[in-house]
Amino acid sequence: MNAATLTTFIIYLIGMLAIGVMAYRLTNNLSDYVLGGRKLNPAVAALSAGASDMSSWLLLALPGAIYSNGMGGMWIAVGLCVGAYLNWQFVAKRLRTYTKTANDSITVPDYFENRFRDASKSLRVISAIVILFFFTIYGASGLVGGAKLFSSSFGLGYHQALWIGAIVIISYTFLGGFLAVSWTDFIQGILMLLTLIIVPIVVISNIGGWDNAVREINTINPELLNAFTGTAVIAIISNLAWGLGYFGQPHIIVRFMALRSPKDVPKARLIGMTWMVLGLIGAVFTGLIGLAKFAGSPLDAPETVFIVLIQTLFNPWVAGILLAAILAAIMSTIDSQLLVSSSALAEDFYKAIFRRQASDKELVWIGRFGVLIIAVIAVIIAWDKNSKVIDLVSYAWGGFGSAFGPVVLLSLFWKRMTRNGALAGMVVGAITAVVWKTVIPSDLYELVPGFILAVLAIWIVSLLDKEPSKEIQDEFKSI
Repeated sequence: MNAATLTTFIIYLIGMLAIGVMAYRLTNNLSDYVLGGRKLNPAVAALSAGASDMSSWLLLALPGAIYSNGMGGMWIAVGLCVGAYLNWQFVAKRLRTYTKTANDSITVPDYFENRFRDASKSLRVISAIVILFFFTIYGASGLVGGAKLFSSSFGLGYHQALWIGAIVIISYTFLGGFLAVSWTDFIQGILMLLTLIIVPIVVISNIGGWDNAVREINTINPELLNAFTGTAVIAIISNLAWGLGYFGQPHIIVRFMALRSPKDVPKARLIGMTWMVLGLIGAVFTGLIGLAKFAGSPLDAPETVFIVLIQTLFNPWVAGILLAAILAAIMSTIDSQLLVSSSALAEDFYKAIFRRQASDKELVWIGRFGVLIIAVIAVIIAWDKNSKVIDLVSYAWGGFGSAFGPVVLLSLFWKRMTRNGALAGMVVGAITAVVWKTVIPSDLYELVPGFILAVLAIWIVSLLDKEPSKEIQDEFKSI
């Protein structure tokens, strides 16, 4: 274990905990804890959305995919860029306005219920179940990634590393809620971007420039620089379809709801998309440069290319900071998922079903203890160090995109949509994603059929249903 690298890690983790303590002092009610009191400025909203979105995928999985497959692995990045832009362009402003107008909805299930005046609570409860199910598994995958980073960097045992990462993340989310998560994600987003810019530049310089890098890659296989080589049409469609998932990711769209004003959306969109494009370019170049750097001695584990480059080329102090960016990527997603899950537990189960008169203070503490419960379950799931993280992440992304994406989009843009239509779309989308993944032998990403069938279910059931009330239609027109 290198003392300098460990010291920088510890300083970083202490800093994240300090932010949690500061945010604790500013958290007075459930809206503060769950949504930061709708006070996020554009920069914090944009970078926290990006950081909570990308997780370790940006620093580990994407460079690893490029290292393994060359430019053929870039199609997911293209799909995500397009999806993220469309999400900012068409969903952000309208969702921020609608959630405020619809009885000041502070969670996604809360919005669904208020948008359709669902007195039965069925939309709220089913959407909360979807959130708790997928995010617990999603969070577990992140804990596995964090544990493996600690373990490989410092020689710690897997379970020891798992508990260290889990305790830090749980602590600042438990204390500060949304403000702590957003502020730490803002810092982590900056750290991630700087790392993705610095590492490729240093490596290119180390191997004698970009022309030398291209020559080295060509000696391995010239086709590695061709984005269409060895990539079937259905694979390209599936990878691009990842972009559809953005419309239904609760931990991302909640940042839109938390903006201090709808007028901040254009600025936030510019900041967020600039961050994302630069980050994705940096990740792609990291994978390509890794091919050139290790041409003579290929890596056994492609997803470690970013870690190995850092450990090989930087002194221990700088390496500690850069490796902390990987931990930041993991933490920034898990904390958001824990927070959305705990808010679903407090607002959408506890208050909606058991204690409708619960005070804000009581709900904040229910949310905090919800973080503990969900995190412990995630740790139990993550206990197996052989867990396949990538499959779980893909599964959760596809599940959310299928179940929530069509409901969010059509609820914002189609006034004829009804409560039963929303319910049908949510159920059909979730079930299709699960069945397609587990039963149907197909290379097509489950998000594609899940999204399409959910849209059809919403459309057909809404048209068969009676029209929404005048109150609902008038509210829609006002938006």
